[in-house]
Amino acid sequence: MTKHEEYYRRMIDENSALFNDFMDLHDKYEKNPQIWQSEFNRKGEKIVGIIREWERRLCSHSEKGSYGKYSANLADKFWYLVRNDFSKIDFIGVKAISST
Repeated sequence: MTKHEEYYRRMIDENSALFNDFMDLHDKYEKNPQIWQSEFNRKGEKIVGIIREWERRLCSHSEKGSYGKYSANLADKFWYLVRNDFSKIDFIGVKAISST
């Protein structure tokens, strides 16, 4: 298991209740974004905060010196895993506009 996979798994395991709850909400949001947008934004803020904290943990030692580019690639790989499970994660914070 690679380092970014290990950190991703640890993040999910240590926050399993939050991520399980968010997965259910994420599935509802995928089916009907207009109804679930505000709750998705509210709960998603906390989830993104956790993800960013784990991203910092993962990349903190490699950002200094000659490993800066490696750190960016590591962060990209970590976010790829996040987006693989939560494809709509980038929609957190979006304001829903009704069509009426």
